[in-house]
Amino acid sequence: MDTKTTTEKTGETADAAATAEAAAPVEEKAAIALDKQDADQAKEQATERDTEPAAALTGADADEAEDGDEDDELLAEAAAPSSAGIGGAAAAVVSAALGAVALTGTWIGKVVSERETLLGQIKTSGSGTPAQQISEIYGDAWHSTALVNGVFALIALLVAVLVLVLPGRPAWVRSVAVAGAVLGGLGLLLSVGTYFDLFLSLPTAGS
Repeated sequence: MDTKTTTEKTGETADAAATAEAAAPVEEKAAIALDKQDADQAKEQATERDTEPAAALTGADADEAEDGDEDDELLAEAAAPSSAGIGGAAAAVVSAALGAVALTGTWIGKVVSERETLLGQIKTSGSGTPAQQISEIYGDAWHSTALVNGVFALIALLVAVLVLVLPGRPAWVRSVAVAGAVLGGLGLLLSVGTYFDLFLSLPTAGS
């Protein structure tokens, strides 16, 4: 009886040991698989952490490059109109100055007028009639002055029109150019009228 009981206990112990041995590898495998899964997740997270800064850095570099290109384009666009604006402003001022000079007279016109007067006196000094003296001494001098002033007025008008035709000019530049065009046109009109004796005719010898 005791022998049988001992044998049964021994068998049960062996079965329990075998069951424990069979269960142990399963638990070890599950633990190894869990550890491997945790390691893979940690590796993926580390890879993501390493990739995100690199991507952010790449995006920042691209943004900086784009900003640099935009700045260069803006600087180039700002430099071109700046030089063109300076030229347009200078041309507008020149046109206005030439228009004013055409109305008031120039030193060149005075010199040409005095020269024509001297030539008229030389031509009519001996045998010139009063009509010839008037024409040679005074008429030619007036016409020469009108011609010189007309040339200045025409230049002022052409420069002003050129400034007004070209686009991208500031408002004040266009205003000065308009003033130059008005002065030039008025000076040209007066010069043409004076040259052809439309406003004032030469006096006659009997008057």
